[in-house]
Formats: sequence, C-alpha cells, structure tokens
Amino acid sequence: MAERAPISVLIPVRNEAANLAACLASVAWCDDVVVVDSGSTDGTPEIARNAGARVVDFRWNGTFPRKKNWALAHVAWKHEWVFIIDADERATPELERAMRAALAGPHAGYYVNRRFWFLDGWLNHCGYYPSWNLRLFRHRLGRYEQPAGAVAAGSGDNEVHEHVELQGTAGYLAGEMEHYAFPDIATWVEKHNRYSNWEAKQQVAGETSDAAGLDPHLARKRRLRRLAWRLPFRPTLRFLYHYVWRAGFLDGHRGFVFCRLMGWYEFLNTAKARELRRSGPKQPLP
Repeated sequence: MAERAPISVLIPVRNEAANLAACLASVAWCDDVVVVDSGSTDGTPEIARNAGARVVDFRWNGTFPRKKNWALAHVAWKHEWVFIIDADERATPELERAMRAALAGPHAGYYVNRRFWFLDGWLNHCGYYPSWNLRLFRHRLGRYEQPAGAVAAGSGDNEVHEHVELQGTAGYLAGEMEHYAFPDIATWVEKHNRYSNWEAKQQVAGETSDAAGLDPHLARKRRLRRLAWRLPFRPTLRFLYHYVWRAGFLDGHRGFVFCRLMGWYEFLNTAKARELRRSGPKQPLP
C-alpha cells in the first residue's frame, strides 16, 4: 500500500449512514479524516469512528458561521492541505494521483471536477458536466463566502451553493469526483426545495457575491445570474437553457427529466422570492 498522503479531509455530515462508508473508503489514502457531525441519529458517528476517522460534533445556532467555515476555523487540522468532500461523493483513483502530485504545485488551492449520477446514469451535459469546485486548498487560505444578512430559514447548517474565497491562485486537477446526490427524484425534490430558500434570499437581497477571492469566471456567472433574475418566464427559460443551450437532450430521457426539474426549481426560486418581498423581512421562509 502506498504511503498515506499528507492531506486532511473534511466530511460534513448529518444522518449519512447510507453514504458515509463508501465515501470514507474513497479517501482512505489520506492521512487525516475528520467527520463533522450535526447530531446524527442513524449511527453515522459510529461508522466514521470504525473507519478510523475523527468525529467532531457541531451544534449550529442558526447564524454564521455554518458547518464548513466553522470546521475550517476550529478543527485542529493535522496537515496544511484540506480536501472537502460530501458523504455522497467519491474520490476516484485518478483524482488521488492528481491530488498527490498537486501538493508540490505552485497554487494555494485546486478545483476538482464532479460527475453527477441521476436516474441510473451519469449526466454528461445539461450544464452539469464539467462541474468544477474548489475542494483542495491550504486551510488557512480559504473560507466559504458568507453573504450579508441573516441565514435563510430552512436552508440548513451547511454551505451548499456558497463558494470558497481563496487567498492565492488556484489550479485545476485531472481526475474526478463521483457525486451520488440524487438516488431518486424524491431526494432531488427534497434537497432543491431547501436550496430554493437560499436562492430566494439572494434574489431579495440582490447580492452578487463578486468577492475578490472568487474565480473571475465564477464572478462573471454571478453577475449574469443577477441579470437573469429580471427576465420574464424564467422557469421556461431555465429549462431551455439546460435542455437546448447546454445540450441536455443528448442525455436522453435522463436529461429531459433533469432539465424539467431545473425549470421547476427556478419556479420555486421565483415564487419564494415573491413571497419574501410580500411578507417582509419579519416573515422568513419556513
């Protein structure tokens, strides 16, 4: 067996017993694995400890920081480099080789590409592949963006759509992560119902998140997203964007279903933002 890489791994969890063992096995080549748990009741902490991971309890008070930023600031990391992976993601052997080589590279962090599993197959289009995320970085130099204002009610204790603001340059790694976030449509709907609380909050606040630490391409996407909030027929346009412009039709039935769901997600964002504007700041989303 190859020597373990001097990388610390952060896995934020809550009730991930169904996913965690496979995730831990995919990062077993890392020297330090930390599972940050939010009161799981399904045996998640025991699975982590049995695999040799450290378990750190996180109790959220409903304000900033959320789980990942809290962990980056408070966990006693064994190594300078931290790799962040969710319980429903898997690091491939190709990614392992790329990460080992990257530690001696010139950058402060690295983007990792993800593949999404949906309806028994990979999404190869729809605007969801490639999907680059800054996941490997020197932990003192990266923090997830923290939007101004209160945390949107119902959006959870973990950063989801927020991106890492990095002090330094970033590179791109070969290899991929496999993302098994949506085992069925019901799970997709449940998660995106929560995500839409965050999206609606951003629309009402009018935040662009064009922070200096963000990748310029990402900052440009944020500005375009803000412009898109003003367009009519947004749910239909969102479907056409993913299905036609981003070639979701090439993914067959899987792509059609996914793109229709993305249109529905845009409808939720629009409707919840309107609800917030009508009810005022004292009535948060449930």
